[in-house]
Amino acid sequence: MAYLLHHLLRDTAARSPGLPAIADGGHVLTYAELDALSNQVARALLAQGVTPGDRVGIFARKSAVSVVALFGALKAGACYVPLDPKSPAARLAAIMTDSGITVALAGPATAGQAAAMAGAVPALRAVVVTGPFEDGEAARLEPGAAARGWPAVLPWAAVLAESADALPADLTIETDLAYILYTSGSTGTPKGVMISHRASLTFVDWSAACAGLGEEDRVCSPAPLHFDLSVFDVFASCKAAACMVVAPENMTVFPARLAGWIDRERVTVWYSVPSVLTMLAEYGNLRESGLSTLRAVIFAGEVFPAKHLARLMAELPGPRYLNWYGPTETNVCTWYEVPAGAAPTAPVPIGKACANTGAFAVTADGDRVSKPGQEGELYVRGPGLMSGYWGDAEKTAGVLVAHPFEPARAELAYRTGDLVSLDEAGDWVFLGRRDGLVKTRGYRVELGEVESALYAHPAVREAVVLPVPDELLGSRLRAVISADGLTREEILGHCRRRLPGYMVPDVVEFRRALPRTSTGKIDRAGLQGTEAGELQQTSR
Repeated sequence: MAYLLHHLLRDTAARSPGLPAIADGGHVLTYAELDALSNQVARALLAQGVTPGDRVGIFARKSAVSVVALFGALKAGACYVPLDPKSPAARLAAIMTDSGITVALAGPATAGQAAAMAGAVPALRAVVVTGPFEDGEAARLEPGAAARGWPAVLPWAAVLAESADALPADLTIETDLAYILYTSGSTGTPKGVMISHRASLTFVDWSAACAGLGEEDRVCSPAPLHFDLSVFDVFASCKAAACMVVAPENMTVFPARLAGWIDRERVTVWYSVPSVLTMLAEYGNLRESGLSTLRAVIFAGEVFPAKHLARLMAELPGPRYLNWYGPTETNVCTWYEVPAGAAPTAPVPIGKACANTGAFAVTADGDRVSKPGQEGELYVRGPGLMSGYWGDAEKTAGVLVAHPFEPARAELAYRTGDLVSLDEAGDWVFLGRRDGLVKTRGYRVELGEVESALYAHPAVREAVVLPVPDELLGSRLRAVISADGLTREEILGHCRRRLPGYMVPDVVEFRRALPRTSTGKIDRAGLQGTEAGELQQTSR
């Protein structure tokens, strides 16, 4: 019985030891090898003083060795905290300090960088290297590093000296934390979302069944480990004895190369944010690439603009198309399968609740949304919810609230902050963020509605609408657009034909491409913090 995430590996390695678990750049780890190596990592962590419940940092890009590392952390009874080596040092230090990381697991290419963090994270006492060094990489970890105040560095050879036998007993139970994922906070301070083994397995069990995963599948998500989309290809693949295929770094920014890579690697199930798929549809030359093995395309994290989804389905009509919705705090909580042969003209619904998950919406008056057309904020209940925000009981209490319609039960529900309505089929339709409503000229405006109007122009590739505080108007509307050959007059005329005057953007800025976060989403916070005067812009 699997009630801990690493039980998935234990069980699959026992029944299918020779099957490929991870394919990474021409190297393949079988399930037996993944199980044995992660046992050795777990023993190395225990030798470094890691105890059940400790937080262990995963300081590496997504790879075969980093998956070995995270399974090793789980087997040692620890909670893993994935860290993005590309993040600014100050952000990394804040996360490591906040979560209390004392031991980090690092890949060969990032071990020196991880050890150097000790200057900003005094509690960091050891770095365990997972994987052999390439020529020259070990030079950064010479004995002289100790004089610079670096922590102890345990090389891969020392890890391999540990026993590969299974640990004698589980060190955790299902309600213990499996991992903490840090997301951007509204105050600028990252929030640590705590996910238990039970919560993650709720998603993993459902997602493997929903995608129909089996031993023959080759599953790929380019999402980094610090993004919750990675939970699917790491753990759901393991549950189904499928092969997780690691996408080369930065491959997603070259759509034609990505399409060819997917074809060569015989990927059968793909899971990413819509922007990656949009680039594939526009520049991937999909009709020539073939992608004949691809049977399921799953997208989540952002709204998929209808025109881009329609083009992708026309270019690549064979796979199933699944829209998975859910914030990090719930992982995926609702889903919708786009009908085969559809040509969406509006964003597709986010659908119905996943198995063992409840979803309901509450109107502004506190009533339950119960019929088509009613709008309200989406709430989620069930075992898949986060345990809370690490070290922030006040913020946790603000979103994990008593179930409003079950006062006699001590059940918590998560307030997503997302506004939804029901359609005639009983599916939830995403309308926008509760905090995406702004006042301008005395009117309430949903920024997502303005963005949808902009996307309706055939030349607009990407669009974001941001509020700009204004003493007289409340907010001015600032549109940042990626498009070819458009003028200010064309954009404003297009908007006036679709929107009331008060919803037409006041400022229009053109960019070759919109900036992305490390998880591949449009960097709205970064755009919000950019002075309009620094950008090419027009005003109406």
